[in-house]
Amino acid sequence: MKTNDHIGNGQGTPIKHLLVAAGILFMALGLQMQAVTVTTAEMGEARQWVAGHLEGVGESNAPALPFTFRYGGRTSTDLLKGWKYEHGSKKLDEQRTEHTLAWSDPSTGLSVRCVAVEYHDFPTVEWTLYFKNTGAADTPILEDIQALDLRVSRGEKGEFILHHNVGSPCAPNDYQPLVTTLGPKATKRIGAAGGRPTNSDLSYFNVEWAGEGMIVVVGWPGQWAAQFTRDGARGLQLQAGQELTHFKLHPGEQVRTPLMVLQFWKGEWIRAQNIWRRWMLAHNVPRQGGRLPEPELFGCSSHFHAEMTQANEQNQIEWTERFLQERIKIGHRWMDAGWYVNKTGWPNTGTWEVDTNRFPHGLRAISDHAHANSIKTILWFEPERVTPETWLTEQHPEWILGGKAGGLLNLGDPAARAWLTDHVDKLMTEQGIDLYRQDFNMDPLAFWRGNDSEDRQGITEIHHVEGYLAYWDELLRRHPDMFIDSCASGGRRNDLETMRRAIPLWRTDYRCEPVGTQCHTYGISLWIPLSGTGAADVDRYAFRSNMTPFSNLLWDMRDKKLDYDLMRRLTSEFARIAHYWLGDYYPLTAFTTEQDAWMAWQFDVPETGEGMVQVFRRAESPYCGAQFKLHGLDPAARYALTDLDVQDQTTTRTGRELLEQGLSVGITNKPAAVVLTYKKLN
Repeated sequence: MKTNDHIGNGQGTPIKHLLVAAGILFMALGLQMQAVTVTTAEMGEARQWVAGHLEGVGESNAPALPFTFRYGGRTSTDLLKGWKYEHGSKKLDEQRTEHTLAWSDPSTGLSVRCVAVEYHDFPTVEWTLYFKNTGAADTPILEDIQALDLRVSRGEKGEFILHHNVGSPCAPNDYQPLVTTLGPKATKRIGAAGGRPTNSDLSYFNVEWAGEGMIVVVGWPGQWAAQFTRDGARGLQLQAGQELTHFKLHPGEQVRTPLMVLQFWKGEWIRAQNIWRRWMLAHNVPRQGGRLPEPELFGCSSHFHAEMTQANEQNQIEWTERFLQERIKIGHRWMDAGWYVNKTGWPNTGTWEVDTNRFPHGLRAISDHAHANSIKTILWFEPERVTPETWLTEQHPEWILGGKAGGLLNLGDPAARAWLTDHVDKLMTEQGIDLYRQDFNMDPLAFWRGNDSEDRQGITEIHHVEGYLAYWDELLRRHPDMFIDSCASGGRRNDLETMRRAIPLWRTDYRCEPVGTQCHTYGISLWIPLSGTGAADVDRYAFRSNMTPFSNLLWDMRDKKLDYDLMRRLTSEFARIAHYWLGDYYPLTAFTTEQDAWMAWQFDVPETGEGMVQVFRRAESPYCGAQFKLHGLDPAARYALTDLDVQDQTTTRTGRELLEQGLSVGITNKPAAVVLTYKKLN
């Protein structure tokens, strides 16, 4: 048995395969973790880091800053010592304090601001840099901006270990966890591909050394790069930022850098991942009307590209009716590409008007019917990719990087962004759309760089990213009861800035195949707590493999011969377990795409003493039993365990038994999936 090779650009070693003993398959990561809580030591380390790098930074200790750049050929370490410096702090709320560090160059008028946020409920700090030309002439060249440039050191024991993940290049091993050991003189460089930030690799990292470490995350929906450089002693240099910066700024012009996040931890790396998940849920995952979105089932009527242009008012209403008739509850009806006017099929984007030949009453008739039956609506857009002979290329070629021939809608152009915001807002309001879904099926990097002159390299990308985020922020301001669905040929734009505004309801274009989707859940759950994918087959193993916090039902409801009793049981099962996905996450097996393996994980909610274990025996596995050591439980308590396939029976085990001896699971059929829930009794 062997693991798949990594197909991203940040190759590392996959987590190793399975252990076999006495004819029984035993699988666990070997970490007996108790319930996750942030420690005083971790909070103290974060506070000490902030004090040393963001407070009291005067002329004498400017090198302590966690970022660097070059300006007019000189390094920021040299320059900032002689510039005017100001510092201020203000409390944003009970959990956050904002620190602002500002420098100004008296000779050229360049202003540099570092706006940082220190968290008081998590050992976390973040910052973004802003550069503005306050002078009357163009600035000298600003270049090599490293939003993160920081050295860390370790003790005598242990070695630096980098935990990182594949992105979403549309493969069975999307989101695969990888491990790279950073020995003396080692260098590891990982970056985006084509301008979409998670096209090949995730921009989320966990650096471990000797029982402690640091999570490092780059929030940049563009072309980022990170480098980890080991010296010959005990030090590691961390650098990250936009991949290419070499530009002058015009008078009055301002730009920003990627968002950088550090989170400090002690203990085991998987515990650190759960602190990260908790921070994501507490401070990042977008809210609906101030509340976390609840996991739910969606229903998509136009998921096969060949049928997208066949959608019309009548068959869309009939499709919704079929869910109602079969008593299958969905929260949103999902209409994908092809509803707009186009000449050659759904990829022909650039005219964002409802096709009234197929929808004579617009989409309003469909959404009104859904709303009358307590179902909301989600609609697909792809505004950045513009094809020739569409409204945008004909009416405003100056907004398109590529002009009349089509290309990229330049969201860095204020006029283009204003038109798009008003147009989409009006369409959503008039058509009764509840949730905005944005796709992005192109690599923008060549358009960005092709628009830059030699002395403005990186500028088009920066302004496009700024415009993209501003566009989403304004849509959310006008529609405060929604979040956005982020899609970019699947999950190719899942950086942190995007995840603060959106949830990836379609996390990869590699869809529905059970082994691949098991692997996707395994990897993405380490970093992004809420995600979604599609479920197409009416089959218990396939459905359980594709169950995610947001599962999109791709069933062909026109087919009345499907097993609707099974469909009702499966969707009822989803509703029963959905809340567990917001708990702490523990992989219970190694990651593998092989068909002869088992895969399992646990979601634990220590606050209520309950959780679930999902177990998969794949098609070629020779083993019919496995044992899994659970995590996060109270050793002194007893737990009631229920197999969802045998709901009228429960067994009880002590927390200590489940932690130390493990949970025994037998599966006689293959492929097959088992879901077990547990609840603390005392």
